[in-house]
Amino acid sequence: MANYRSTIRKRKAGSNPVSSEDSTEVTRVRTPRKDKNEVLATVASLLGSKRVTLQCMDGVVRMGRIPGSKHKKMWVREGDIVIANPWEIQDSKADITWKYTRPQVEWLERKGYLN
Repeated sequence: MANYRSTIRKRKAGSNPVSSEDSTEVTRVRTPRKDKNEVLATVASLLGSKRVTLQCMDGVVRMGRIPGSKHKKMWVREGDIVIANPWEIQDSKADITWKYTRPQVEWLERKGYLN
């Protein structure tokens, strides 16, 4: 038990480095790819059962689906900016492939991706 507690103390001692304002700078942000038919979208409302309403940047309101592989890993809320991949069969539906964090959204606004 002594070894376990000493390792916990060592981790806690080194886990609080001095933070600087440069640490919030985002260096790489995934942007939507036109060749993969991806579009930026804002989550308008949650419909339940892994489904959301998306307001896409191309002006179309789509019903978005969170795929099973990303359902538990990607928690989506209203107002989040996501990358949606519209279906080829039904243009009114799309799959959500990526969710942006707050610093990434700020970077997208600065670079002009979001209007």
